[in-house]
Amino acid sequence: MHPIRTYLVEDSPVIRESLIATLEELLPLVVVGSADDEASALQWLGQADHAVDLVIVDIFLKAGSGLGVLLGAQAMALSCKRVVLSNYATQEMRRKCLSLGADRVFDKSQEIEALISYCEELANGGGDGVAHTAGAPR
Repeated sequence: MHPIRTYLVEDSPVIRESLIATLEELLPLVVVGSADDEASALQWLGQADHAVDLVIVDIFLKAGSGLGVLLGAQAMALSCKRVVLSNYATQEMRRKCLSLGADRVFDKSQEIEALISYCEELANGGGDGVAHTAGAPR
């Protein structure tokens, strides 16, 4: 089993560093890059030698938005899993993210354990590719 190559799009340095430390400690996961704005994320993701298994995106960024990252990733037809981790995970926002190609949407304040479980599934060859939100039946 190889580590899940992950790209993180998060504008808060404190949250970004904490999330990287947590995920890399608890999972066979390595964060291969990160960005704090939409343009940098899309530029990095668009490079052919930057293949990743998972992209974790926040909605509100330093410039642009996570929705723009999802839209760009969809337009690039990236084959990686895409999840949203945001404090703004309302039902309407979840629907919007899923419509833009997110595989899952997690609330930062309440669903970190669910994100970790999802990443464990991916590491074990799971991740059905069906777009749904945390807590939704499979």
